[in-house]
Amino acid sequence: MAKVFTIPVVPNFGTKRRVRTSDPRYVDGQRVLVEAMKYLAQSDPVSNRSAIELISEHVRTRFRMSDSPLA
Repeated sequence: MAKVFTIPVVPNFGTKRRVRTSDPRYVDGQRVLVEAMKYLAQSDPVSNRSAIELISEHVRTRFRMSDSPLA
C-alpha cells in the first residue's frame, strides 16, 4: 500500500485576484471563424462539409482549451 503525503499550504489572502477582462482579438477571432462557417454552409454545405467540420473542431478545441484571453 502506498503512502500519500500532503504538504499543507497556508492560503495567502493578502493578494488581490486579477480582474478578468476579455481580449477583443480573442472575441473577433471567434466571430471570424463562425462567419466563415456560415459562409461555407450557405454556398455549398455538401461539398464544404469537411471544411466546416475542420473549423468547428478548431473552435471547440483550440479556443476552449489553449486560447484563453486571460493568458
